[in-house]
Amino acid sequence: MPEPVTRDGAKGEARRIGGGAGIVLVLAYGTLALAATGRSILQVVEYFDRAPLAYVLSAVAAVVYIVATWALLTDRRRLAGATIVFEAVGVLTVGVLSYVATDLFPDKTVWSHFGSGYGYLPLVLPFVGLWWLRRTATS
Repeated sequence: MPEPVTRDGAKGEARRIGGGAGIVLVLAYGTLALAATGRSILQVVEYFDRAPLAYVLSAVAAVVYIVATWALLTDRRRLAGATIVFEAVGVLTVGVLSYVATDLFPDKTVWSHFGSGYGYLPLVLPFVGLWWLRRTATS
């Protein structure tokens, strides 16, 4: 069996995350990227005046999910890690704010109420993503 080739073309141990649970992780991020993008476009275009901060943060979440999906697919581990950490901080911050400053979040967004509208996947996914990156890291 031929040796795996890393992204830079060198032979040796590949640092791929695309097998097994890695595929599920990328699919979850891709699904959230599509859902968050659609939701944020609608919110910004149609309802922006109702909750500008919430809808801008919804658009930020969409960009985060797009970049994380791309970084995971292309094995850009540092970018994936940074994006996923940003996501974790975002969902925790927006999650808390959506409960304590309800006037800022009159409508649900991707990260409001810790992602309850998405089955709390936005709350769980960054921690699974960071675990996966650490688990699949090479020395």
